[in-house]
Formats: sequence, C-alpha cells, structure tokens
Amino acid sequence: MPPESSVRRIAAIGAGRLVAAAARLRGGGTALPGAVMQRIDPAVVKEALGSLPFGVVVVSGTNGKTTTTKIVVELLRRRGFRVFTNPSGSNLTQGIASELLGALEWRGGLHADIAVLELDEGYAATFARAVPPRAALILNVFRDQLDRFGELDSVTGKLRELVASTNGPVVLNRDDGRVARLEDVAADARFFGIDPTLDATFPSDDEMYGKARTRAGSAETQLDVTLVDLPQPGRAVIAIGAVRHEVDLQLPGAHNALNAVAALALVRAVSGTAHGTEGDLRALSRIEPASGRGEQFHGPHGSVELLLVKNPAGFRMLLQEAAPSDTTMVVINNHPADGKDASWLWDVVVDGLSGVAVASGTRAHQLALRLQYAGIPPQRVIPDPDRALREFLGAPATGRRRIYCSYTAMRAVRPQLVAWEQRYARLRP
Repeated sequence: MPPESSVRRIAAIGAGRLVAAAARLRGGGTALPGAVMQRIDPAVVKEALGSLPFGVVVVSGTNGKTTTTKIVVELLRRRGFRVFTNPSGSNLTQGIASELLGALEWRGGLHADIAVLELDEGYAATFARAVPPRAALILNVFRDQLDRFGELDSVTGKLRELVASTNGPVVLNRDDGRVARLEDVAADARFFGIDPTLDATFPSDDEMYGKARTRAGSAETQLDVTLVDLPQPGRAVIAIGAVRHEVDLQLPGAHNALNAVAALALVRAVSGTAHGTEGDLRALSRIEPASGRGEQFHGPHGSVELLLVKNPAGFRMLLQEAAPSDTTMVVINNHPADGKDASWLWDVVVDGLSGVAVASGTRAHQLALRLQYAGIPPQRVIPDPDRALREFLGAPATGRRRIYCSYTAMRAVRPQLVAWEQRYARLRP
C-alpha cells in the first residue's frame, strides 16, 4: 500500500474508533462509525474482506438472516475457521464497516480466514458487485417493507444479481419457488428444504395469499439437508443426504429448526464433510437464540420471551406457537428501519392470539384497531414503550409472557429487559 494510502487508512480507522467510543457513551449508533471510516477511506471494506483466504459468505432473504448467520458462524468456528461476521444484524455497508472497526489492524489487516455476512436483501447485490462472494445462502422471499423494497419480483431480481455474482456454491430454498428458480444463474446450486408433510407449517408467500405453492427449479433434485419432522418442541429430525438424525435444539420454534437446516447446508457447501456430521449436530444442539429472536429473560414474575416480528409471514410463524394462557405485549414502530408503512398489520392472521395485555409503539393505535377488528381488543394501549414495559413486567402472569416487537422496538426493549433481569439477579438471595 502506498504511504499516502496507508496514512489515509490509519486516519480512517482512528476516526471511526473515536466516533464508536462517543456513540457507546451515548448508548447507540451502530452504523455511524463505519460511515465515517468509509468517508475517509472508501476502499477499506472491499480491501479488508477481499483479502480473506476463504473469501466472503453471504446470507440473505427476507426472514431468518440473523439467526441463520449466527448458526453458520458457530459451526464454522467449531471446524477451526477464524470468522469475521456482523452479529449486531446491521446489514448495510455502514454497519459492516462498523463491525470491521473492532477487528482491523491499524493498517487495515483483518485476522480472519472467512467472513460470514448477513446482508439486507435489497442491498446484497450492491455489495456483491464490490466484493463477489465465495458462497451464498438465500433463505426465502416474503412481502416485507413494500414501501422500501417494492413487490416480490423486485426483491427476487436483486437476489438474482447476488446469486449471479457469487463465484462458488449457492444454497437455495427448494420450497420457495422464487428462490429455487435462481438456480439458473448459480455457478453451483445446492438445495435445502422440508419434507412435504411440513408444508402447512411453512407456507410460502403465495400460499399465505391464497395461491398454490410452487417448487420450481430442481424440484426433484435430492436435497443436501432436509427438515423431515418436528416431533415435539425443541426437537427436530434432520436428514443429511439420506441419513436421518434426531437433534435437540435450544433455538425455539419451527422457523429456527428450518434456519438450522439452511445453515447446515451452507456450512457443508463451504467447508465440505471432512469434519464430521455428528460434531456439527452436537454443536447445533448447544446454539442459543440470536439477540431478540426468542431470547428468554428472567425476573420476579417469571420469564419473558422477546420475539422479533417484521412482516406477516414472520408474525404468522410465531403465532403458530402461541398458547391461550400467554400474556402478550405487542410493540410496533414504523421508523425507517421498520418500514414506514405499517399497513402490513392487516395481513397478519392473528388467530393465534387469545388476547393482548398491552399494545405499544408508534403504531399502537393502528395495532389496537387491527386487534379490535379481529375481536381481541388489547386491554391497554400505551404508545410509550418504556411505560408499557414497566406495566407489563410489573403485573403477575399465569402463563408465559411474550413480547412481539418490530425491529426498532426490539432494539429499544431488549436493553431494558437485560437491565430488569440483572436487577432481579442482584436481589435474589
């Protein structure tokens, strides 16, 4: 690197770290430090990631990116890889650059073998043009933030560009027709999926809106990894090739069992099978939920489960696991990161909710109206999430307590739940 470039890179990293330190003192700001670093040195992300010996692996799609990325990272680390990733879920260039700040040497070197990156489905193609991935995983395509992404064909077109830019294996969801059809531009297509007996548990976007499921592309091709059965909560039957394995999971919900299957398929595509299936499955059984995606917090009136909901498909999947005895709080914001248009609430099938104790967030009244029309008006409507959470946590509950949050609401509620749990831990004898 020429001396002037080296000086620029050191200055960029130093400025980014100063901004990161200031942001931590203010309690936030995951993307700003990276934006500052890139403004000073626009090439830093491309050159740092482009130098990795095993390249960049991308995870994209509508639902499940953060949890699936976490599983892939933990399995690759078990196999001996030094992995750089973006665990905060900040999945645009600035967020990835901010994650790099903590890992880069002063001259821009990165001590890692491989990068595993969750990428926003609307942005992944742009990233791939700058840093072509070595491998990619496409999970699904659902209606999500239509004001930002546009309709499904637009999202699928962006994912098609990502797949076409990927130099090595691309793992595709055989049971999502839009994803499976991306096989025709993949250098090396692999597939994960479900046994057809689980179709009702995992409807495609088309099925959610009254159309038939399509299994396009290599529909008859043997899946690399298959979710065969869900015999009981916390247990899954997974087939790798033709061999079935029963696995205990700490990851809650059917959707996370499918995320685990997708992650296994990607890890096997990237690093092969030499390190042993049994070791992967043992490691998989120990992986805990990603931040805000089914995490449990414990306090004086029992536990609270925090669940991210950002579109009708994700909400529907979580409501499949709701129980009549649940005490529920729902917090829906419509900040830019959530999607300004919250009309998606009217597409949510809320039959799984027997009642809602508190409706909150910037769209609390719109949410309350939706629930009113469904015949389950919330007991309280409290737009201020801080006050709503205090009331919710302070009241005793007979069954499970669950909090469903949109993205920015989850980011606001989670630190309060962490503090609540820590206070309770200090008070216990």
